[in-house]
Amino acid sequence: MTDIHAFLNAITIVLCVAAVTTVLFQRLRQPVVLGYVLAGLIVGPHVPIPLVADQAIVKTLSELGVILLMFYLGLEFSLQKLMKIGSTAGIIGAIEVSIMLWAGFTVGQLFGWTVMESIFLGAVISISSTTIIAKTFSEQRVTGRHREIVVGILVVEDLIGIVFMALVTGVAAGSGLTAGPLLLIIGKLVLFLAGVIIGGLFIVPPMMRSIKALKRNETTLVASIGFCFAIALLAQQFGYSVALGAFLAGSLIAESGEEKEVEQLVEPVRDMFAAIFFVSVGMMIDPSVIAQYWSEIIILTAVVIVMKFFGVSAGTFLTGVSMRTSVKAGMSMGQIGEFSFIIAGLGLTLNETGSFLYPISVAVSAITTLTTPLFIGASGPAANWMDRKLPKPLQTFATLYGSWIEEVRARFENRKSVGPVQRLLRRMLLDALLLGVIVIGTSLSMESIIGAVSGTLDVSVTMLRAGIVLTAAALAFPFCIGIIRVGKKLGIYFARMALPAKQEGRVDLDAAPRRMLVVTLQLGSILLVGLPLLAVSQPFVPAIPSIGVMVVTLGILAVVFWRSATDLQGHVRAGAEVVAAALNSHAHGNTMPKSGEERLSEVHQLLPGLGDLVSAELSSGDPCIGKTLAQLNLRGVTGATVLAIMRKNGGVVAPKASEQLQQGDVLALSGTHEAVESAKQYLRSANEQQS
Repeated sequence: MTDIHAFLNAITIVLCVAAVTTVLFQRLRQPVVLGYVLAGLIVGPHVPIPLVADQAIVKTLSELGVILLMFYLGLEFSLQKLMKIGSTAGIIGAIEVSIMLWAGFTVGQLFGWTVMESIFLGAVISISSTTIIAKTFSEQRVTGRHREIVVGILVVEDLIGIVFMALVTGVAAGSGLTAGPLLLIIGKLVLFLAGVIIGGLFIVPPMMRSIKALKRNETTLVASIGFCFAIALLAQQFGYSVALGAFLAGSLIAESGEEKEVEQLVEPVRDMFAAIFFVSVGMMIDPSVIAQYWSEIIILTAVVIVMKFFGVSAGTFLTGVSMRTSVKAGMSMGQIGEFSFIIAGLGLTLNETGSFLYPISVAVSAITTLTTPLFIGASGPAANWMDRKLPKPLQTFATLYGSWIEEVRARFENRKSVGPVQRLLRRMLLDALLLGVIVIGTSLSMESIIGAVSGTLDVSVTMLRAGIVLTAAALAFPFCIGIIRVGKKLGIYFARMALPAKQEGRVDLDAAPRRMLVVTLQLGSILLVGLPLLAVSQPFVPAIPSIGVMVVTLGILAVVFWRSATDLQGHVRAGAEVVAAALNSHAHGNTMPKSGEERLSEVHQLLPGLGDLVSAELSSGDPCIGKTLAQLNLRGVTGATVLAIMRKNGGVVAPKASEQLQQGDVLALSGTHEAVESAKQYLRSANEQQS
């Protein structure tokens, strides 16, 4: 049992030093998380300062910080909200984790590490730190769609991490990667989640409402935290992380409708133990390890920041989220944390990795802990900069793509549309599965086939190996073509839902947007299937051929994508002229005058590929008057674009960034429904460019 004096000594040193560093960093206007990490470095065993806290005690207390942070995060995300963003987060998580697994394995091989060490490295850098993100979001008051998407991705990452840990444990125990153990692992996870959620929905909301009726804050606080620890302990008993259990507990309490009061009560307790968690991270920083493996640490830090940004941003945008929110989500997740420590520690326990992986993981986590608040704070200006630097065709595409996906989702609510999509997805997944079986099976059976055949054929081993590879490639080729064809069919199906084709004999005015959407969705479907396949098969095949096939495929689609984007830009220019003509007709009046909204509605029916069309008339009190479109950065801030401006002296088609807004201007805005409404509100409230 821990000596009470040692416990008191440890917590006194940690909190007092953390208090000093926190005040210092607040004075310097820096994130307090950095102050906590510095405090951990000071009280840790690796720096010669006579203020050393017991690392075991601090680590135990830090676990409470993880549990309470996850519980608090769960309070903000009811199960209904999680279900709403589940498909989006699943797609993004699959793309991002696949990219990180591939990047980690490739870097590990370049370092000269073993196959298993490279696999573990890929898993370590795949899982972002929920604790660091939750604390930074709380400090910087990050809310809205950005926060929802990031939390959804974090939940998906944790679930993938749980499956990975169970798989590698099975491999180390000798059961291998056979279908039976894999299905058993996934089945147990599904049963656990279903049991906790279904049972909790019957018990927790009524229980919380009855406790709330007592009108005693301490009772509500004790009951809530007690339930949180109970579910966290239950998750641990089933072999899952306490963080997952705590998050589920918070989500169940959120279903009762009493989450706001519980948040206020839990917040002070959460902040104290969260501080101890970040101090514990700082205590694990060993300057001697950083000095020994400094090159690997720098490379891995760069890989984590860059590749996670790319994976999350690309995946988020493909799901129809605005480019601004996609960039902000990508810049929020460039770190690794507590789950990565667990995976690295598991590799050490199973004797599958060298002793160097754990301290390297801690060092990368410590560095990315320092950079995360900075990147999240700079994500708004970075999104604005990226929007300005994009070529004009890509700017136009980024504005309209979200409105097309919005239309697909609206029509997809019709259950008749689900059947064909499910059949196509099953075909694509079957092709991918068979392709994976051929690739991995050929790799695993290569030596046995050579041994069986070499005695009967007078052929060199090199020729036999080449023949087996060519045979496998011939068998795999139809399935590769099948994935590409099914991806195109999916793209066509969804594109016709968003932009129905005109009847035969009529001019198809939406051909360019539809073609653009087909190419984009085909590209997205290939990424969604191809990247996980690449990540899973990379330990069994040479990296260059597999990457080469993916690069060639994506390169061809990229060329088609650019040509389609250029055609789309011409289509939008023509559409802007139609919009300007409609507004011009409204301005000059006729025998049957119509409002600007009515005329834009007519244009939208004629050209639905232009997204939601809304007019916004500027009055004398609007703060945007006298500012240019570049100063307002309307598209970068809201995701909506100005197709045309109508003035008393005539319309301005496709206005330039230097166009100055004037009183009485009528702006034709295009984008998703959320974007155009946000733009209208922004025009009436923007005094300065938003970050």
